[in-house]
Amino acid sequence: MMWIFLGAPGAGKGTQAERLQQDFGFVQISTGELLREAMRAGTELGKTVQGYVTRGDLVPDEVVASVLQERLVRGDTGTGVILDGFPRTVRQAEILEEMLAEHCWQLCGVLYLEASEEVVQQRLGGRRNCPQCGANYHVVTMPPKVEGRCDRCGAQLVVRPDDTPEAIRKRLEVYREQTEPLVAFYDQRGMLERIDASGEVDEVYRAVKEAVSRRWQRCLEKG
Repeated sequence: MMWIFLGAPGAGKGTQAERLQQDFGFVQISTGELLREAMRAGTELGKTVQGYVTRGDLVPDEVVASVLQERLVRGDTGTGVILDGFPRTVRQAEILEEMLAEHCWQLCGVLYLEASEEVVQQRLGGRRNCPQCGANYHVVTMPPKVEGRCDRCGAQLVVRPDDTPEAIRKRLEVYREQTEPLVAFYDQRGMLERIDASGEVDEVYRAVKEAVSRRWQRCLEKG
């Protein structure tokens, strides 16, 4: 069984997917990590991906889908799969539908985490990262004990390049243009579950868990 998380950057997709993975035994699959893994492994597919990355080109939809398919057929996906970062475009969603039909996989639901642009900007703009040990913080929801310093190693915290105001605006613009059309795409197919993601993490997770439980039961009934 397969689940897709949709939502703008900062909507909380990764956080909620991680909790679902722990509670339901789902396997969270990040296409970004898969691409990096393929390049590190030096496979033929990885070399193809490396070529696009080296040239600074976007990896074509079909190549990303091939990397994902290679991961899905390993047979270690447990009770279900959560796709993180795929599909990002309607074309990728169409390719995914073809993959599902070919392998008799079942898409149980698409969870759309809705949060206002103001909330998203606040979440992303408040994030801080430790360049030394990789620890993550937020100036409001998860501040370090000493302002500007990592609790683990004491290093000076930094704002990641993709969390600067300019980068956030660009990420939201790309999301609106390329990914937001997927909301209508899956809504028309009766797969979409809208989740208010503007609240606290636990509150949002309760709604996510209820939606997953409801959709999962439907999938089991369909067989």
